[in-house]
Amino acid sequence: QVQLVESGGGLVQPGGSLRLSCVASGNIFSINAMGWYRQAPGNQRELVATIPSGGSANYADSVKGRFTISRDYAKKTVYLQMNSLKPEDTAVYSCNADLVIWGGTKRNYWGQGTQVTVSS
Repeated sequence: QVQLVESGGGLVQPGGSLRLSCVASGNIFSINAMGWYRQAPGNQRELVATIPSGGSANYADSVKGRFTISRDYAKKTVYLQMNSLKPEDTAVYSCNADLVIWGGTKRNYWGQGTQVTVSS
């Protein structure tokens, strides 16, 4: 079994910052890309940022210059540093991982999501 567990969400005022973390655990041989997606009420889930192993990060236009994605490969963890938060950033943020489990099978996994609310 593989689990992705997010943490770091919460309530923050406009202009504030939050740092999300997502730890992958379980029957993992290797992790390819990891990323963050978000879904606001009434909207479809959208990509926030992704980062492949050894590659460059990719960001949604709406968060470029404000959010930074990073990985700790040894800890199987992906982070999302969110600065200059806006009310429109309010959403459930979910972690995603493309990985290979022991035995060679490629799989895609999602975390349970963490709520981020930006409000005064």
